[in-house]
Amino acid sequence: MIKHQHPLGSGFTAASTADDVLDGVDLTGVNAVVTGGHSGIGKAVTQALARAGAAVTVPARNPRRAAEALSATANVTVAPMDLLDPGAIDAFASEWVASERPLHILINNAAVPTPGTVQRDSRGFEVQFATSHLGHFQLTLALHEPLRRAGRARVVNVSSGAHRFGRIRWDDPNFVSSYDPGSSYAQAKLANVLFAVALDERWAADGIRGFAVHPGVVLGTQLNSGGSRADYQRMGLVDAAGQPVIDPAAGKKTAEQGAATVVFGAASPQLHGLGGLYLNNSDVAPIDDRTLPPTADAIPADAISHALDTETAARLWTLSQTLLQDRQAMP
Repeated sequence: MIKHQHPLGSGFTAASTADDVLDGVDLTGVNAVVTGGHSGIGKAVTQALARAGAAVTVPARNPRRAAEALSATANVTVAPMDLLDPGAIDAFASEWVASERPLHILINNAAVPTPGTVQRDSRGFEVQFATSHLGHFQLTLALHEPLRRAGRARVVNVSSGAHRFGRIRWDDPNFVSSYDPGSSYAQAKLANVLFAVALDERWAADGIRGFAVHPGVVLGTQLNSGGSRADYQRMGLVDAAGQPVIDPAAGKKTAEQGAATVVFGAASPQLHGLGGLYLNNSDVAPIDDRTLPPTADAIPADAISHALDTETAARLWTLSQTLLQDRQAMP
């Protein structure tokens, strides 16, 4: 898949919004599922898809709160689901399968804030890996038949430029030892990219294509609401008054700009026939294997070769299946 990992010249920019990307795209008759689709970037994605005509379902751990957040948006249905609860995932997927509706777009967007100390679910899984990757892995596999039934479908994993710094801890993915918040976040985001690569390898023949995206840094979302003003100033994310710095060229975006690359992956006709790719700024991202630390003026977010390796992706698929089958954390 690496041979296709180069910009298309989409015509969009870092400042493009989701509505810009979907301008002229008619999604009438399209069914979409957006996890975490009631807040932050996910809400902007849900609203943009719905405005383009898609029927959007938002599974949420707190359905009432999600429904309130989306009450003014037409074409949206909220359903209960918790990505840390295997039974809840199975229940949501089983209901969708039983309805015999095709699923054209699945956007795996939900995540949890990075905890300062290790947190685990009831199975012992580290919560970032469990939510961002394992929960979505289980959900996606359970929805294979509706995705296949669509004839042409896309699965979009919302990742991060932080995937560049990630490594899969094959012998200790749940950080039984040596927990580090940054490392756990980067591992989860790398897993999002590798999952898209592996899914595309396995399911392209069924008409199901996989993509991973970097939406940009959108300050004020649930995921980055726990930092201090001093931290954000040091990173160049807020000004002296504490207001968000919007600089799309540097990766600092509004929610609508952050949603642009997500809906590009989900619905852009420019991606027909492609898959297993990592996207940034509403285009296929170039590969940059240099070691580039984040600065206040630049946040490295292009693709990196180790995240696109099909053998590594296949290995993660196998590990994920084993973890979910055992329903126990593995050391």
